[in-house]
Amino acid sequence: MKTNNKRRDFIKKSTLATGAGMIAPSFTFGITPSNNAMRKTVGHGNFKYTVDKEWGVQDPAKTPVNDCHEMVLDSKGRILMTTTGADNNNIIIYDKSGKVLDSWGKKFPGAHGLSIMGEGSDQFLFITDPETHQVHKTTLDGKILMTLGRPKEVDGYTSDDQFKPTETAIMPNGDFYVADGYGQNYIIQYDAKGNYIRHFGGNGESDEKFNCCHGITLDVRDAKNPTLLITSRASQEFKRFTLDGQHLETISLPGCSICRPVIHDGHIYFAVIVTKTWDSYDGMLAVLDADNKIISLPGGSAPDYSSGKLSEPQYDGKTFRNPHDVLVDDDGNLYVPQWASEKTYPIKLTRV
Repeated sequence: MKTNNKRRDFIKKSTLATGAGMIAPSFTFGITPSNNAMRKTVGHGNFKYTVDKEWGVQDPAKTPVNDCHEMVLDSKGRILMTTTGADNNNIIIYDKSGKVLDSWGKKFPGAHGLSIMGEGSDQFLFITDPETHQVHKTTLDGKILMTLGRPKEVDGYTSDDQFKPTETAIMPNGDFYVADGYGQNYIIQYDAKGNYIRHFGGNGESDEKFNCCHGITLDVRDAKNPTLLITSRASQEFKRFTLDGQHLETISLPGCSICRPVIHDGHIYFAVIVTKTWDSYDGMLAVLDADNKIISLPGGSAPDYSSGKLSEPQYDGKTFRNPHDVLVDDDGNLYVPQWASEKTYPIKLTRV
């Protein structure tokens, strides 16, 4: 059975468990000792962090969450997050102390991918919603500027509900790419006005195909040769492509079902949502160097390449459940939203 199907089965089981009142409120609302001396340190090498599980905890009656998906930082230093399961806050806006400043959004019940672009008052968001089969461009306060459904130009779709977008990557000129990670696994490129340019990928295991192209990002670490990094999550790997869709390399990360690539200060960060099974709650984070090797696994065992390739990491049994994304601030601190984790709020990891 493919990992995508396992995830969907697990969603159904989790929903039934929630309805039956099987979720423990003490864990759901993040009841954790707040004494700094009791906070543990995770990670390896120069990427070690103290864990604050209380950072984003809120009153669920006022700011409910179900699945928390992705986070971005705006030019004012505010942290925006996508969440599902509540009809008054598909987007929650935090400050860096963990205080909720605002929330909005009733039109994105499956709010998933979140990308930000622009400067100052001209910043905008892209929100993907695999549940409504749409991608939305919005202002930072929720005004919808553009909505796209399934690309009619792509023959691989025969119905609207086959389009289940999970992520976008925005270019400096406003062009953008949409990753259909829960649908037909195409990457579709548009210009800034939403006009179709091209597509590539599709379902499959070969180099140019994807098995859950869950995340996509623009890599400009080599300024003269910008490329796209795209995950193939169910195959536990990510791939590098040219901007016009030509495959360049595949990087395997055994045991790591990775979400979107996040690039900061020359390193790649991943949320590893699962290492073994969807109902094991055994996720962690991964930090990679410029050679695509993992150098730190916060929430997991030390990265081991002694055999010539990555040995499957082991979960530490306590830090995360199903981390879905990682946001890195200017100080190198990490903020982690979690999926299907009994309605937990985001966790902060402070760089040591």
